[in-house]
Amino acid sequence: MADPKGFLTTGREVAETRPVGERVKDWNEVYVPGSLLPIISKQAGRCMDCGIPFCHNGCPLGNLIPEWNDYAYREDWSAASERLHATNNFPEFTGRLCPAPCESACVLGINQPAVTIKNVEVSIIDKAWGNGDVTPQPPERLSGKTVAVIGSGPAGLAAAQQLTRAGHTVAVYERADRIGGLLRYGIPEFKMEKSHINRRIEQMRAEGTKFRTETEIGKDIDAAKLRRRYDAVVIAAGATVSRDLPVPGRELNGVHFAMEYLPLANKVQEGDLTVSPITAEGKHVVVIGGGDTGADCVGTAHRQGALSVTQLEIMPRPGEDRNANQPWPTFPMLYKVTSAHEETTYLAQKRKGADPDEGPSCPKAGEEGRVYSVSTTHFEGDEDGNVQALHLVEVEFKDGKPAQKPGTERRIPAQLVTLAMGFTGTDQANGLVQQFALELDERGNVARDAEYATNVDGVFVAGDAGRGQSLIVWAIAEGRSAARGVDRYLTGASALPAPIRPTDRSLMV
Repeated sequence: MADPKGFLTTGREVAETRPVGERVKDWNEVYVPGSLLPIISKQAGRCMDCGIPFCHNGCPLGNLIPEWNDYAYREDWSAASERLHATNNFPEFTGRLCPAPCESACVLGINQPAVTIKNVEVSIIDKAWGNGDVTPQPPERLSGKTVAVIGSGPAGLAAAQQLTRAGHTVAVYERADRIGGLLRYGIPEFKMEKSHINRRIEQMRAEGTKFRTETEIGKDIDAAKLRRRYDAVVIAAGATVSRDLPVPGRELNGVHFAMEYLPLANKVQEGDLTVSPITAEGKHVVVIGGGDTGADCVGTAHRQGALSVTQLEIMPRPGEDRNANQPWPTFPMLYKVTSAHEETTYLAQKRKGADPDEGPSCPKAGEEGRVYSVSTTHFEGDEDGNVQALHLVEVEFKDGKPAQKPGTERRIPAQLVTLAMGFTGTDQANGLVQQFALELDERGNVARDAEYATNVDGVFVAGDAGRGQSLIVWAIAEGRSAARGVDRYLTGASALPAPIRPTDRSLMV
């Protein structure tokens, strides 16, 4: 155990964010660089090394959290990194992007603030990179087998790295011009700088993984031909079909899917564009969808110079504490304030003439610009076909379904609208599903068996393409598990770990 009294003597401290007025002027990560290291060892010491560590159950990767907390407390960073990498290929991704279901399952969280597991994780891996503890791990010998991985998001990269290290020759196919999938073009730079992806790609290249960009299977290469070329194929193409909003005015200029808007902003940061073709500069922006993708749109709009940003959510405002029907250790639906929501409040206060840099004049509740329990009825355009306003109505839920409340209709200005309402399944328009002749499940995902194998011999599926829209930790866990299935298919046996089954689901009610 790290510090037997740590959870009694040390309060919870989290990563320090840069001042809002500073960070909205750039695209760097919102956290103060190096702010965790002075406090993180004591924070790791709050871990109680429980007899039954429920944090293991909260995390689909089965991360050895009490073990690397202990090493971090003792500042044995090399040992902590080894334990961290034992279950997670990319802890710098999850440490920045995961909503931390492990913390929701932390035993300390029953009656105290949970251990800052996510902050400890990112501190360990950042220290490991700085100390040179992250090195290529090429296989001792090659198997003579070849594998194609379709998609370079977290599931595809995890599967590729595991299979490469097992001795197979692996090529990753990505339809975009750079490797990373949604990590590259769906996650804004201020949430995760792309240098973290780049150095992992270099590690994987040094291990022997090959990468093929700007190659879309189904369009550029026939899927059936790809199967004949390789001994096995892993489909990790994600669930990239955005959920649409079929209301009058949807066709107006200025109404875009989040995944049309966010990648262009990232293209600017990559140096491919000087200015995004879809920009919030000088516009009233409305984001439809209250999840993480919606918050990414909010933060992006702030940095592009939006006049105002309003985020709409059809569901009621979550509470500050767990509901009775969401008991520990399940993942609760709580009111969350992201860095983007803090920025909305700050900028709104500025526009009202307040000085949010001083004292309580800039509350951090994040309420400004967020509207709950509303539904969009239609969009209003100008004579040139550009969206100018959005009409909404309040809703209440009856028998689990939203019902409009008469007399609550209102109009809000909107020159840019982003739809961030989630995803409905993997892309079928490119021909991949049809050319492989893949079977789909009742939810429209690629069907698979207990080994992650599809109905097509030698073709496996991992990540959102088989599970549906999910979290980054589930994607990496699926990539690792599918890699075991592929390895067994190719060699008859496998020593690779499989942290989850295809039928496993998150610890929620």
